[in-house]
Amino acid sequence: MSHGARVIRTGVSSGGPPAPPSVTVASSSAGSDAELMDGGYFRSCAGMLKVAQMISLLIGFISVNNSSWTDYSAYSFFQIVTLCDLVMILFFYIMHIFRVYRKLTCVSWPLAEFLHYLIGTILLLIGSIVAAAKSYNITGLVAGATFGFLATILCVISMWSSYKVSCITQSTSK
Repeated sequence: MSHGARVIRTGVSSGGPPAPPSVTVASSSAGSDAELMDGGYFRSCAGMLKVAQMISLLIGFISVNNSSWTDYSAYSFFQIVTLCDLVMILFFYIMHIFRVYRKLTCVSWPLAEFLHYLIGTILLLIGSIVAAAKSYNITGLVAGATFGFLATILCVISMWSSYKVSCITQSTSK
């Protein structure tokens, strides 16, 4: 999850005269390690994709929540899945913005995010299909199911890009 090349020179040596002060060269989009937030992630494809997912999930949830529906089990499942996905995507978004993955190295963050997208996408697809089948042409329910399908497509794109970045590039770089 490196965002740029860095050269760090320490002035420490085992003997001889002291070296000049340390110099740090960092790319402009990565920022320094001392910064609290990663400003480049806001404008990255992955960051904008996560924002689009959160917006579509929120609109789908609000559409279903504000509609009158009779099949309680189908739409409560859809609401639970959209809220859980929304919270998890927000968690990963905040994790990337505040660079938590650099501090908690005991977790494989690309694998955790990939598994979240895999499970969440399957559940969201099932919830959207059931919501669309039981909508009975009520506009709010149809809109909720439509935004559920849109969020499913965005999650598939994120899952594919996560797999492509974390697995394919590692296997071809040997």
